Amino acid sequence: MAEAIQSPESTDNIDDSERIYTAGQWHLAWRKFKQNKLALISGGILGIMYLCTLLSGFIAPYEADHRFGGRDFVSPQSIRFFSDEGFHFRPFVYGLTIAFDPLSGRKIYQEDHNRRYPIYLFETGDTHSFLGFNTQLHLFGIRGQNTEGIFIFGTDRQGRDLFSRVFYGARVSLTIGLIGVFISIILGSVLGVVSGYFGGWIDELLQRLIEILRAFPQIPLWMALSAAIPADIDQLKTYFLITLILSFLGWTSLARQIRGRMLSLRNEEFVISALLMGASHTRIIFRHLIPAVLGHIIVIGTIAVPQMILAESALSFLNLGIRPPMTSWGVLLQDGRSLTTLYYYQWLLIPASFIVVAVLCFNFLGDGLRDAVDPYSK
Repeated sequence: MAEAIQSPESTDNIDDSERIYTAGQWHLAWRKFKQNKLALISGGILGIMYLCTLLSGFIAPYEADHRFGGRDFVSPQSIRFFSDEGFHFRPFVYGLTIAFDPLSGRKIYQEDHNRRYPIYLFETGDTHSFLGFNTQLHLFGIRGQNTEGIFIFGTDRQGRDLFSRVFYGARVSLTIGLIGVFISIILGSVLGVVSGYFGGWIDELLQRLIEILRAFPQIPLWMALSAAIPADIDQLKTYFLITLILSFLGWTSLARQIRGRMLSLRNEEFVISALLMGASHTRIIFRHLIPAVLGHIIVIGTIAVPQMILAESALSFLNLGIRPPMTSWGVLLQDGRSLTTLYYYQWLLIPASFIVVAVLCFNFLGDGLRDAVDPYSK
């Protein structure tokens, strides 16, 4: 009989299917995660945001507390390439003149087309810390900054550049989520595994503790614990105390879910075999059980980060979390608590858009990771 001739395409399909069935769990998870374009884009956006956070002093044209006298509540400036004289290869902003609204009497700013300020890359300005050493180099800026500035997002009531303050605020708002979730993951994973693995009175004690913590309304409990922090302590200590508070209240959900997984895994053959071979409980927990649920832990941690960001922003907005002169996105939104202020100065809500983008990206990334952890699901 003549042998069947296989086309190159069919051979490639067979090889591809064989690689899928022989691939490891992490390879399958990555293969499925790559198919979720929204999760990939969200992960890329978050990567850019954290990179900008690391380089915030370099990207921001001014320090967070740099004040421009007589430049309070400046609306966002437009970066232009065209003037009355025609096209300019170097972008620029116009100078500002002060006028007064005849109806409300408030101060308004108008562009002075007779004064142009070119924007230069790698311009010197305020001293800031960059990768462990002090420098005056910034990504962009204008010259003659003693009298004028470049305000892409406008200024606040004290004449401080909102663009710079948004990037400095990201240092707190984005890192507090990572640090808080890291602590919550450690507590939730270890206590959840211990509760589900040992059972008995240990399980009863931990579950009753979790029920007590979850019985309190979350936001009022956050507010009560944050209000207990003295207002006169160092801002760095306040930051870590807020992180500890959010972490202390955020581990219960993860512990509950990990406990449920442990109730089924503790009777698996690999656990029983390890016990018969004389392995200690500590070795079984940290060498076998926690790695078995590591993918689930990563997914829960990713979804928990935006909850931490929202919690910090809410507490800081209510003046119960991070307090000035330290800056976070929640602190920046404090200027938007007045309806009168928002009616005239809507750009003060720009930090809220960064919170929304960060939370949505983390949620989309978490959904993608959750699907990738179960690579055989449809």
